[in-house]
Amino acid sequence: MTDNLWLHFARHGPGITAPVIARGEGVTIWDDRGKSYLDGLSGLFVVQVGHGRAELAEAAARQASTLAYFPLWSYATPTAIELAKRIARYAPGDLNRVFFTTGGGEAVETAWKLAKHYFKLTGKPGKYKVISRAVAYHGTPQGALAITGVPAQKAPFEPLTPGAVKVPNTNFYRAPEPFNADAKAFGQWAADRIAEAIEFEGADTVAAVFLEPVQNAGGSIPPPPGYFERVRQICDDYDVLLVSDEVICAFGRIGSMFACDDFGYQPDMIACAKGMTSGYSPIGAMIASDRLFEPFNDGTTMFPHGYTFGGHPVSAAVALANLDIFEREGLNDRVKQHGPALRATLERLYDLPIVGDVRGEGYFYSLELVKDQASRQTFTAEERGRLVPAISSALYDAGLYCRIDERGDPAIQIAPPLICGQAEFDQIESILRAVLTEAA
Repeated sequence: MTDNLWLHFARHGPGITAPVIARGEGVTIWDDRGKSYLDGLSGLFVVQVGHGRAELAEAAARQASTLAYFPLWSYATPTAIELAKRIARYAPGDLNRVFFTTGGGEAVETAWKLAKHYFKLTGKPGKYKVISRAVAYHGTPQGALAITGVPAQKAPFEPLTPGAVKVPNTNFYRAPEPFNADAKAFGQWAADRIAEAIEFEGADTVAAVFLEPVQNAGGSIPPPPGYFERVRQICDDYDVLLVSDEVICAFGRIGSMFACDDFGYQPDMIACAKGMTSGYSPIGAMIASDRLFEPFNDGTTMFPHGYTFGGHPVSAAVALANLDIFEREGLNDRVKQHGPALRATLERLYDLPIVGDVRGEGYFYSLELVKDQASRQTFTAEERGRLVPAISSALYDAGLYCRIDERGDPAIQIAPPLICGQAEFDQIESILRAVLTEAA
């Protein structure tokens, strides 16, 4: 059935048959055989408002009947203008220049290219390097992949874009001594590793620091108290741009339109995508301030970068309709109200010895799986090779679509649509409990 379809991040071969997802409604998806599943991952951290929203499909059809396509290459469209204005209104501080892409990896790529070009135009041409965190994932384009801190994902494509430097992430569950007893001290230590890296590389060579508000790869890793406050100070001290990679965390996933607001820091750029349209049409964006735009606003200097489908008029129309739903239904407030209940429901699973850590924020959580809960011992490669596929299949068979992230220690990721409530949380917990009890 799928002989001609080359799947993404997927194994192919004899005996491997891909499930076919045919329909969605609300928080439920159905396969082509009619079996239903609770969408515990919002597709891929994307379907914030749930499946089957007719008004989003209707918004796409209306726009396509008026203007189906035109590029933003020296031209504008009404929907792109309106969406840029809407996003600038939501964005924190003075971030008010919106450069549209078609996805998150392109938004990250755009941010790095802008950082390098900006410093060349402002008399600091040697600043081109980027600092990011170990295990963090930032996308698949050559630049974004270089920023990514997952060696196994990068190895097949090396050599990559030069200039990417890695520092420790903020996984307090795996914090080194003596910082494993004090989250704030650990956060200060982790942030100071960024300053250390800038000093080592030379501040005149470092352009930007790329950080997710809650790091996805490795299992929904939140920032410790004071971490971003210290990072902002470091970036200011060394004239380094702070880029908030919110491809996953923006548009309500943590509780605000942009998660930097949830953690109280002001970035110089934001990369976003996924939840902007709830996945009903592809779009992404890099958001910058007038400071970064100014060198390009002289009538002659161009930022020589763009995408054929960036800011596609149909996608922009869908995004506007999606954001209307956010405001009308108060989805950000809903996440802030119900997020603690999701945490509390998942924390009930601590009575299972295979659950080592429950972590995350908002509607974005992970359960790190361990061999021994008391010692936090993780699994050997051989054990993981048997355990992870078995758990993944069992969860799906039990009616829960989610995923196990293996880019760090194995962690089950849970990120349901923002319309979910306690009934769905209980269903997720019940399925996880049954499967993990058997696995343990």
